[in-house]
Amino acid sequence: MVTHAGITEAAELLKGKIIRTPLVYSPTFSAMTGAEVYLKLETLQKAGSFKVRGAAYRILSQQSSIGRNGVIAASAGNHAQGVAVAAGIAGIPSMIVMPVWVSPSKQEATAGYGATIILEGTTLQDSIDYAMNRATSGDMTFIHPYDDEAVIAGQGTIGLEILEDLSEVDMVITPIGGGGLIAGIATALKERRPAIRVIGVQASACPSAVSALRAGEPVTIESHQTIADGIRVTRTGNVTYPIIRDLVEEVVLVEDEEIVSSVFALLERKKVLAEGAGAAPLAALLSGKVRYRPGEKIVLVIGGGNIDAFLLEKILRRGLFEAGRILQCIIELPEGPQSLPSLFSLLARENGVIVRVEQERGSGDLPLDIVRVALEMEVRNRGHQERILSALKDEGYGVTPVRVPSRNFFEFSHTIGG
Repeated sequence: MVTHAGITEAAELLKGKIIRTPLVYSPTFSAMTGAEVYLKLETLQKAGSFKVRGAAYRILSQQSSIGRNGVIAASAGNHAQGVAVAAGIAGIPSMIVMPVWVSPSKQEATAGYGATIILEGTTLQDSIDYAMNRATSGDMTFIHPYDDEAVIAGQGTIGLEILEDLSEVDMVITPIGGGGLIAGIATALKERRPAIRVIGVQASACPSAVSALRAGEPVTIESHQTIADGIRVTRTGNVTYPIIRDLVEEVVLVEDEEIVSSVFALLERKKVLAEGAGAAPLAALLSGKVRYRPGEKIVLVIGGGNIDAFLLEKILRRGLFEAGRILQCIIELPEGPQSLPSLFSLLARENGVIVRVEQERGSGDLPLDIVRVALEMEVRNRGHQERILSALKDEGYGVTPVRVPSRNFFEFSHTIGG
């Protein structure tokens, strides 16, 4: 069994070997929700996520039984890096099996911590099955990403730290993949303060814990692509499920669009870089999926910050667009030497910052004396957007705002009328 005493032992063993991450108050998210919102920043943990806690405790507490060739694990990223770091602390080799769709940046980061990488499987469960077989044939010890009592106890040290920093916490919201994080945290919290409500969050693209609770047992589900790849686990653990069933009040689902908005909000409002799974608790809170009373003390476990740089670029553009900070539009104006200078002069007066511009002439749907211009501008907010659009229309320009963010909005035939 996973117990509060076992988690306390884990905390003692891990002291000085991992980072005791901060719990920070967020005035912005508190004002937005009417609650007192705190962020448990596992983004600042070694290897960028909470996973190193469980991996390190599993390896260090049972080091005498580790296979001759070290440890092997399966992971979509964060557990991989956690095991690699933990193996480095213990001075043993590590091998990591990753699903074929894992981002190159997570592969490189894991290899950078000293692990050997193998790509195998289209789901995390496929990778786990392969790694377990490889462990048997290769004299290695398999480190499960979530369905292991020592791993769960290591993750549960987060709960102890939350109570030390905020003893009167009312609710803790945490992401769920296989369930190791929430099982450990719930065990740590509930023995000390049974009234604390523990809420789990999953991406709607992979609702394995929700499906397990409905079925009354772990079930294997189909998953779809999601920005929250760290919690894209198709089956809740056999060890974690009864803990979730008994100690977790509710598991809610969030959409990828809500997660994207939360990644952007964390970065812009709190200067916290979170991956999709790490931002899921904020998505659940801001979307209204979680019920709470005004003034309650709510802790969001921001589980990791290992986001792919190219994905982050897309999220930032999407976030800026949806916040009204990027204006894309198509403008038609008469040909002539003063046409563009006059247009740019108007935009300058309205304080619009032009970042991209392209012209189209001679298209079959354009009169010969008309030029079509695609513009992308940095603006302050939606109100500023509307002032610019109104100024353009008042000056007689035909203008069509682009309502769906796109890097390819310059492909005129696909955007006119959009």
